[in-house]
Amino acid sequence: MRADAQRNRDRIVEVARQVFREQGYDAPLDLIAKQAGVGPGTLYRHFPTRDDLIDAVMQAWVDHVQDTADKALTHEGAPRDRLLNWFEEYVRLISVHKGGPAKITGAMGDESSPIRSKCEVLQAASGRVLDELRAEGAVRDDVTPLQVARLVGGVATVADTSDLELATVRPMLEVIADGLLT
Repeated sequence: MRADAQRNRDRIVEVARQVFREQGYDAPLDLIAKQAGVGPGTLYRHFPTRDDLIDAVMQAWVDHVQDTADKALTHEGAPRDRLLNWFEEYVRLISVHKGGPAKITGAMGDESSPIRSKCEVLQAASGRVLDELRAEGAVRDDVTPLQVARLVGGVATVADTSDLELATVRPMLEVIADGLLT
């Protein structure tokens, strides 16, 4: 890719990240192009679909997911406290952008989703946390990372669309945790 084309692509992603954070994933792509200082054609050459742009915006986020899971695995406390800590972090991770929880949770398990790889990263991170707790005999054997992603993502979606505070979200996460623990 030419240097000027790469600069345009990077600028589009940077502006999209900010616009998505403020307005959600359904923000007008023409607005993103305008704020990035490029024409709509340039945006669409780099990102033929909205989901392609969302995927590019989420790439840095993937690295953050891995770091967050690593920290969750070192969190001290009883299994319930560690699981709730992960759930709260999970909600934060998928709630970076308005509309993010619904977009990500809706794509969970969808093999055709353009953000499938990001969903798999989240599921793998949840799987690591669940596996550690399962090894301690603290989590039911029949609980899958996909189930957890959908349950916690559902709570995050309600919180996102209703602008709920963490203090209101935590009791819902406690209900989920209590259903998963042995």
